[in-house]
Amino acid sequence: MPTVGVKRDLLFKALGRTYTDEEFDELCFEFGLELDEITSEKEIISREQGDSKASGASDIILYKIDVPANRYDLLCLEGLVRGLQVFKNKLEAPRYRRVSPISGEPQKLIITKATAAVRPHAVAAVLRNITFTQERYDSFIELQEKLHQNICRKRSLVAIGTHDLDTISGPFTYTAKPPGDICFKPLNQTKEYTATQLMSLYKTDSHLRHYLHIIEDKPVYPVIYDSNGIVLSMPPIINGDHSKISLKTKNVFIECTATDVTKAKIVLDMMVTMFSEYCSQPFTVEEAEVVYPDGRTCIYPELAYRKEKLTSEFINRKVGINESTEKIAQLLTRMCLRSQATGVGDEIEVEIPPTRSDVIHACDIMEDAAIAYGFNNITRTTPRTYTVANQFPLNKLTELLRQDLAAAGFTEALNFALCSQEDIADKLGKKISETKAAHISNPKTAEFQVARTTLLPGLLKTIAANRKMPLPLKLFEISDVVLKDETKDVGASNSRRFCAVYYNKSPGFEVIHGLLDRTMQLLEVQPACGEGYHIQAADDSTFFPGRCAEIFVRGKSVGRLGVLHPDVINRFELTMPCSALEMDIEPFLGHTAETLLTHDVPMQEVIKHKFPTRNGSCQAPAPGPTSTKTVFGDMSTPAGLKALNDFLADKSYIEGFAASQADIAVFDAIPSAPPLTLCHLLRWYSHIKSFQRERAGLPSAMSQFVLPAIPPASTHNASDDDDDIDLFGSDDEAESVEAARIKEQRLAEYAAKKSKKPALIAKSSILLDVKPWDDETDMTKLEECVRSVSMDGLLWGQSKLVPVGYGIKKLQIGCVVEDDKVGTDLLEEAITAFEEYVQSVDVAAFNKI
Repeated sequence: MPTVGVKRDLLFKALGRTYTDEEFDELCFEFGLELDEITSEKEIISREQGDSKASGASDIILYKIDVPANRYDLLCLEGLVRGLQVFKNKLEAPRYRRVSPISGEPQKLIITKATAAVRPHAVAAVLRNITFTQERYDSFIELQEKLHQNICRKRSLVAIGTHDLDTISGPFTYTAKPPGDICFKPLNQTKEYTATQLMSLYKTDSHLRHYLHIIEDKPVYPVIYDSNGIVLSMPPIINGDHSKISLKTKNVFIECTATDVTKAKIVLDMMVTMFSEYCSQPFTVEEAEVVYPDGRTCIYPELAYRKEKLTSEFINRKVGINESTEKIAQLLTRMCLRSQATGVGDEIEVEIPPTRSDVIHACDIMEDAAIAYGFNNITRTTPRTYTVANQFPLNKLTELLRQDLAAAGFTEALNFALCSQEDIADKLGKKISETKAAHISNPKTAEFQVARTTLLPGLLKTIAANRKMPLPLKLFEISDVVLKDETKDVGASNSRRFCAVYYNKSPGFEVIHGLLDRTMQLLEVQPACGEGYHIQAADDSTFFPGRCAEIFVRGKSVGRLGVLHPDVINRFELTMPCSALEMDIEPFLGHTAETLLTHDVPMQEVIKHKFPTRNGSCQAPAPGPTSTKTVFGDMSTPAGLKALNDFLADKSYIEGFAASQADIAVFDAIPSAPPLTLCHLLRWYSHIKSFQRERAGLPSAMSQFVLPAIPPASTHNASDDDDDIDLFGSDDEAESVEAARIKEQRLAEYAAKKSKKPALIAKSSILLDVKPWDDETDMTKLEECVRSVSMDGLLWGQSKLVPVGYGIKKLQIGCVVEDDKVGTDLLEEAITAFEEYVQSVDVAAFNKI
């Protein structure tokens, strides 16, 4: 969420009253905002740079307010105050108008064909007879920057230029020229530069260097001239110094160049609507004419109002309230959406102003009604539908497999769901057209171009990043891949896969084959043709010829295993043989007979409802406990229940890591549901109760936790047992002592075992891209600087230089870190401290190990 910083006193003056911090925090909450922080410029500088740097800073109180990312109209003081005043019914939402010039023709912006290669769109408008103060001027500049970072996507979609109209003369020409042909004096500079020189000059500028990449590789750069050949701006980098605005500026010419004309219109509307109240005619904007290369002419800004219709029944139902049509219309009007009842049933006509580009659906209007009503005022109700939760069968199978594969000596990896086209095609010896891959239309980096169609590349890249780890490396992953599927409404479907690799000095095909057999054993599939599983020789360009087999289960192919081809190993920068197995696990689920348990019935019937079992009959009641005596004590007494509650404080089950007959036995020994005060026991009791249907199929218990009941008194001659009678003892006492002894012994053994277990240290493998400033940067020295970064829990690995373009190479270096000690942000900050060599640091890959 964007954060808007406003001066408290200036805000209160604009609102017309003073609030305490708590009152304003409450007002923000009511309006759908959040008061994030109360601070000052001095405090911010002191926190970030130290007290010495903050000595001359201002002590004026600042409110940092979090604003929803789509509410562009609240990104400045003017829009924020206007929204709050309308919300509090202190004024009506203004009506914005586009007007023609009082004298003469409107300003004209002519677009040439040359701009099609860089930024083909432009819009413009004029704020006539505006009055700036220092506070208004600062807010005007800050709004530009907020929009640049938000909807403009760091100027890549839209760039805003503002100019003093009295220093330039139209018509204006928006064109594109080679960088060597553009020469002007940029903002706040003392001499003229060519565009080529400017790109070099701003490479070290902390602010503008982030935007150079947008056009630096283009053959031509966009530029705007006035009728006298004066450069207004070179978007999206810098404006000209000749037309810069100041506090004395009376007429502001605003132009927005863009790659997306819709975004450009929104940005222009926001700029002019927020500050048109300072014009001599408040809330009026002078139009400008834009002429396109094909001769088409458009008038901007559009300042379009549109109307939508919806019913009060829709809003009442979605929000959970019961208000009249007129009341809901009033609520929407408070959110700057002028509304009124049409008189046709409960229909409401809502007018969407040009400041509310975030309203694109009836649900957005409904959300504003909920905000105006007050979320805290909505009556809390119990849903009318109820369900019985159960773990998704595919996820349950996945979790079970994960545990047993880890027990087989393999380490689980978790990789990105997106990868490059090269990873799933060229590196595996396949063509991208044969992979059924879902492509990303606008990938941010070359590493994330498609959704992965196989898990193998991710595991091989993980091994490559951990080559220095002791051999053998045995990794596995169970995750989804994405494949094109014309039968699905979205054109693609997910498939749950299991992949494992074995990397060592020898291929180790027998290890992977053994893992396949163990997996099939766990899945209860017998090694046989027909209804079982078998493998059959196959040809695959990813695997070594003659060392690849296809896996068939019940006559259907589910995957492949084999020794990877040497070319594949080399492409992933590995040096030793590797065997791999990849298969689909969804065919092993079979047909699940799930019972639909969603009912739309009154809540009072829930308790009386009998859930049907899979065969349709009612669940038979669980048999009564044969004994309440356990190793934890008597479950019919508070002391026994408390002992079991303490035992379950850090455990999910009585023994092991899955439900078993031990849990069922102890569950049956408890006469009734435990009280709410025993939270751990109640949590376990409710969980085990959900296993009542499949209780007979749970694994056997390893130990006996329920003690046998006291045998009935014998009917034989009492004189035979005279020697055994203890006139002062108690059978119950002896049994309780024995139970307590066994319990203490078990707890002591468990504590001793747990104390000897080494703590698991979470580690990650990170691959960093360190980019230099230019091709003259000493890469050897840069690497020395990077490796000089030393931290507890950080181990540097191998590195290489990767060509970027124009003779520039980036340093790609790997490292292994302990997660609790070293974070990526800490690493990036330490490396970018070498400002003489390092331009930026990006995380190229991140894998848990």
